Amino acid sequence: MVVTDPDVLAGYRQDRALDPDAGTAAALVRPLTTEQVAATVRWAHEHRVPIVPRGAGTGLSGGATAQTGALLLSTEKMREISVDTVTRTAAVQPGLLNAEVKRTVAEHGLWYPPDPSSFEICSIGGNAATNAGGLCCVKYGVTTDYVLGMQVVLADGTAVRLGGPRLKDSAGLSLTKLFVGSEGTLGIITELTLRLLPAQPPQSTVVATFATLTAATDAILAITGQLRPSMLEFMDAVAINAVEDELRMGLDRTAAALLVARSDAPGEHAGHEADLMLAACEKAGATEAFRTDDPDEGEAFCAARRFAIPAVERKGPLLLEDVGVPLPRLGDLVTGIAEIAAQRGVLISVIAHAGDGNTHPLIVHDPADPDESERAHLAFGEIMALAIGLGGTITGEHGVGRLKKPWLADQLGPDVMALTRRIKDALDPHGILNPGAVL
Repeated sequence: MVVTDPDVLAGYRQDRALDPDAGTAAALVRPLTTEQVAATVRWAHEHRVPIVPRGAGTGLSGGATAQTGALLLSTEKMREISVDTVTRTAAVQPGLLNAEVKRTVAEHGLWYPPDPSSFEICSIGGNAATNAGGLCCVKYGVTTDYVLGMQVVLADGTAVRLGGPRLKDSAGLSLTKLFVGSEGTLGIITELTLRLLPAQPPQSTVVATFATLTAATDAILAITGQLRPSMLEFMDAVAINAVEDELRMGLDRTAAALLVARSDAPGEHAGHEADLMLAACEKAGATEAFRTDDPDEGEAFCAARRFAIPAVERKGPLLLEDVGVPLPRLGDLVTGIAEIAAQRGVLISVIAHAGDGNTHPLIVHDPADPDESERAHLAFGEIMALAIGLGGTITGEHGVGRLKKPWLADQLGPDVMALTRRIKDALDPHGILNPGAVL
């Protein structure tokens, strides 16, 4: 289906990053099959028309921002899935939501672990394009760890199949991994072969509050130094209060930080690991800490953490960061962000997948206030510079997109940037795939 209605196109100009530099696409294409994607790309290749691939539009780095005169290719109508319980794999088209994949495989007693906070609204194709992570990734890994194969349409319209339902495969270069996280700049993914696990065991949950950021990060390092939890999440005071404003669940508004940690170790081991985490929080100086084996109570605190971004967003439009550091530098990152917020006079909330060092600083600002907006954007760049200086990354799971592109070279260096450009030029010599993203 090809759409040129300006009102429809307007709804596809931006992803959730709300890139103010979004252009106006010439048309929107919503294919149903790999063959239709390939035909679209062949036409675009022949006529040198740029293509911006798009999933559910929940991206946070501007990777699906429309470009003037380009085609927008949305995979939202590509929604088929089949599950093989023998190989524990699923063949999935990219338009299915992460939550839909989880529900479908759960009907077969299986589990797809990657779980972005937006799992109910983000597409599995977008997850693969950005190598999305989530709350349980500290133990179970990110999207690339579950992509065994794919079908992808290249820049000339050729459709190739990479990998497949094999847990071990060393034939040739690891091309499947090359396309995961490439943000639509090397090819358009039209099908994924996903590795599945048996259903997750029951979890034991630990919740702890802290009077200082330092005490909370000390507890994080103490926990990760002993075991690998199935979840270890962090919320700062701004996030705690924003969530409490909306959910009214009795969170401690005076706390500087809150941790939600979980263990899904088999049998009695989950309780043992939870006790270790509880002890680590208490030793670090938690003002309150408790453990629960009640699944509903544990899930309520996880839901509170997932709700943090929309809760903070109600305070004003956000610049969303996604910086990560090696775990030993997590405390330096969190306290450094607090200093940047104070210096720039902007409200910054920090939430984090603390167990793997991936933080999400949320910079609240009013785009209509030029002075505040300028200070917010300065803080945005300073946070990325801080992360790089601590040996970290400008993005742990959201992708570079267009908003973070100016800082990519600072992290990778000229040699790696040149190598990246050579790969892009080899696979997309005319530069028609997602121009302006990443590079």
